[in-house]
Amino acid sequence: MKRLFVFISFLPIFFLVIACTSQREQEEVSPLLNLERIFSSKEFKTESLGRTRWLKHRNVFTVLESSGSNSDVKDVVLYDPENGTREVLVPASRLITPGKSEPLSIKNYDWSPNGKKLLIFANTKRVWRQNTRGDYWVLDLDYWGLHKLGGGAEPSTLMFAKFSPDGTRVGYVIKNNIYVEDLQDHRIEQLTQDGSQTIINGTFDWVYEEELSLRDGYRWSPDGKWIAYWQLNTGGVKTFYLINNTDSLYPRLIPIQYPKVGETNSASRIGVVSAGGGETRWFELPGDPRNYYLARMDWADNSRDVCFQRLNRLQNTNWVMLGDIQSGNVRTILTEQDDAWVDVRDDLHWLDKGKHFIWVSERDGWRHIYIVSRDWKPVGLLTPGEYDIVDLQSVDEDGGWVYFTASPENPTQRYLYRAPLDASGQAERVTPSDQSGTHSYRISPDSRWAFHTFSTFDEPPVTKLVRLPEHEEVRTMVDNSELHKKVHGLKRQPVEFFRVEIEKGVELDGWCLKPPDFDPEKRYPLLFFVYGEPWDTTVVDRWGENRYLWHLMLCQQGYLVMSVDNRGTRVPRGREWRKSIYRQIGILASADQAAATRAIIKQRPYVDASRIGIWGWSGGGSMSLNAIFRYPELYKTAMAIAFVSNQLYYDTLYQERYMGLPVDNAEGFKNGSPITFAHQLEGNLLLVHGTGDDNVHYQNFEALVNELIKHNKQFTMMSYPNRTHVIKEGENTTRHLYELLTRYLKENLPPGPASE
Repeated sequence: MKRLFVFISFLPIFFLVIACTSQREQEEVSPLLNLERIFSSKEFKTESLGRTRWLKHRNVFTVLESSGSNSDVKDVVLYDPENGTREVLVPASRLITPGKSEPLSIKNYDWSPNGKKLLIFANTKRVWRQNTRGDYWVLDLDYWGLHKLGGGAEPSTLMFAKFSPDGTRVGYVIKNNIYVEDLQDHRIEQLTQDGSQTIINGTFDWVYEEELSLRDGYRWSPDGKWIAYWQLNTGGVKTFYLINNTDSLYPRLIPIQYPKVGETNSASRIGVVSAGGGETRWFELPGDPRNYYLARMDWADNSRDVCFQRLNRLQNTNWVMLGDIQSGNVRTILTEQDDAWVDVRDDLHWLDKGKHFIWVSERDGWRHIYIVSRDWKPVGLLTPGEYDIVDLQSVDEDGGWVYFTASPENPTQRYLYRAPLDASGQAERVTPSDQSGTHSYRISPDSRWAFHTFSTFDEPPVTKLVRLPEHEEVRTMVDNSELHKKVHGLKRQPVEFFRVEIEKGVELDGWCLKPPDFDPEKRYPLLFFVYGEPWDTTVVDRWGENRYLWHLMLCQQGYLVMSVDNRGTRVPRGREWRKSIYRQIGILASADQAAATRAIIKQRPYVDASRIGIWGWSGGGSMSLNAIFRYPELYKTAMAIAFVSNQLYYDTLYQERYMGLPVDNAEGFKNGSPITFAHQLEGNLLLVHGTGDDNVHYQNFEALVNELIKHNKQFTMMSYPNRTHVIKEGENTTRHLYELLTRYLKENLPPGPASE
């Protein structure tokens, strides 16, 4: 009886354990998504290849990999692509600094030219968009000595440290001044003396960083004797104040020198100073420096000339110039002009010991690669045809090829191509033809190898090392196998890519996600995800991470989700497509979106025309406002996040590039701004903004709120204290935001098929 009693007593526990295990397993493989799984757990985290560096003196590369179980502690691991050998070149244990028990947490790193010294970036702090301030250390692999740069500089104040070409010195920026430190005796030379709140040497002001993607503002000459650098004078640029009400007892004002449309810009100039110290020689340029932008700069394949790109304020002319460092004289070697705007180029590449260079231009209506001489004599068009290159990837001068990404047949996808440098033949596709989707590459300096990442809209990325030009797969670097299993286990339908004709000869690309149990005989609510501005695109056959999962969750709850790229978005469909919206931002694009919506309703009877919603962020927030204000008969619900309500409130560089100056286009600025049409609101509107948004100021939110109140329009609003444009700072912020969006949708655009 005793044994039987024990056995019977055990049975409930046994079945309870089985039940709990079964329930846990069921939860782990649940085909349905929820907000906790997407935004609070790491269940669907996308793994990516760590920071890789090719060593210039050897055909090998290094990558950061977790050291043991602590993912924050990294080893520097070396791989030989030929034989696949792996070696822990710098173990984390070598990176313990004096007085510390834990190794440095590496945020970035670089190698000296001979590969014997490692430059480590740690203890970083954010400057606007990215963590560009921090501490730098140099590790000498010959004797494992670890030296902190900057002498007695305050912690986390160094920026953009980089080795001299011979690896004996390091340059860096501290508080708007440029320094050079000798790695043997640690002597520090201060090259500029006038850095201040308004004089910026070697880095940039807010608008240059945001709109020209410029952060590191100095360049070593190839011979290591000189440093060329930008200097910005922000005096006269008006200050915009952000207000932090929550981090202290009294409000704290955060000043930003921010040039709004039509207002005064910083003055910029470029000079050259000896790396050993001395006076700076400035290049002489005509015109008011506050009405020109020095958009790119580097040495012109020698140590005598500096090459830079200069834009006028309207940004419809780009002068490519050479500056002589001895005389300061400047001459123009190429001029790009457009009736709308021109794009700054990052892919200028010198050939033939500086006699020629590669240049990307859309002067024939398509974005193509050209070879031109140093004095602008056309040598050859390398990519003829009615298609755009997306970006230049690599130049193999020894092999005679240029590699680039493009997608001549399908602008929603990306593939690798190559073309002969002597313009003797047509471009050929390198990416295998059986891999439809989006392909990105990080190509080795000798163009023999590449880290190839491939994904599709609903398939997570896989990164492999491939051999070029055969595209031979050598080994898998990141497979995201667990994520693939998780995603494949979800209840879903495959994405549908489509085109919709909005007028004769004009078709827009789009994608559609449908409910897993979709029935074409029923009618469903439709939510549009939109961006619509010239800076980006939403219709790309590429893994969308958490945003895709959130859209999929909505589909599982009974929504149709779509996105359409209107004319003017950054897609490879030719100059005319991209620049058709010049001087009418918000006008033509919202008309295209409305026309697409009407066509979709007409062509797809399962769309419930009484339940159409739209949402977007930044430019997409502005587009969502334009949609519901201008076309209240179409859109019943809009959710606008971090939006520009009045184009006059945004910065000079972005808004003037696409709209011109307010004095010349007053009607365009007025009619392109959502606030002008706020009085036409009829549907449900949710406004969301971060009060600490340094990019699109909270001012946009408050001005629109006032306008809606003025016209007695009801709406819902949510402010996130001290959050920036990405609204992700602070514990649980992202989860909270998407909870808000989800709840608002359910309440105002009910999910599921319409009841008959």
